[in-house]
Amino acid sequence: MGPFYSIAIDGPAAAGKSTVAKRVAAILNFTYIDTGAMYRAFTWAVLQRGLDPKDEKASCSIIPEVKIELFEDGRVLCNGEDVTRPIREPLVSGNVSYIASYKDIRLALVDMQRAMAASKSVVMDGRDIGTYVLPNADVKIYQIASVETRAQRRYDENVAKGIPTSMEDVIEDVKKRDYIDSHRAFAPLRPAEDSVELDTSPLGIEEVVDAILDIIHDKTGLEIPCH
Repeated sequence: MGPFYSIAIDGPAAAGKSTVAKRVAAILNFTYIDTGAMYRAFTWAVLQRGLDPKDEKASCSIIPEVKIELFEDGRVLCNGEDVTRPIREPLVSGNVSYIASYKDIRLALVDMQRAMAASKSVVMDGRDIGTYVLPNADVKIYQIASVETRAQRRYDENVAKGIPTSMEDVIEDVKKRDYIDSHRAFAPLRPAEDSVELDTSPLGIEEVVDAILDIIHDKTGLEIPCH
């Protein structure tokens, strides 16, 4: 184990990974890397150019032109433009799983993610962090929740952000993303063999955070700061 720690949190769409990963990173003073935001930013770039996200060749053709930056305060920039809010809009949400299924795009973004993890302690969440992006992560957690629980969380999130949506649409989107993510040919969604499964359906955010911090302490011996 090097001087840096890597924590991988995987799981299906809207399992609450990003929310708890941010909290865990803040408590441990690690860097939070939102891989989902990176794929969303790429999806936004594809849509901005009027390309079809279902067209793999067209989507991959802009790889050299897309620069994505993540900031500690949660801001996401794509080619210098602040896309923090637009990447959460329904049009991006409905197409991001296609973009994330393309091997060349994944390879390009994975290179960025691995470079970040090589230079500092990180908490990274996504679909294939423990299985593919950081196979040697110090701690791997596979976070699950029922479709209903996940849809409710995403719906509440959208309402809080003022994004118009219906519960029916959110449930449909969660189910569609589950299917695409778990059936893609390259690095599909699945738990790593050495991951710890955590069902968050009955838990509040702080309870999930505490459970993850306990797992990190058990696996690494790291002292967890008071929070």
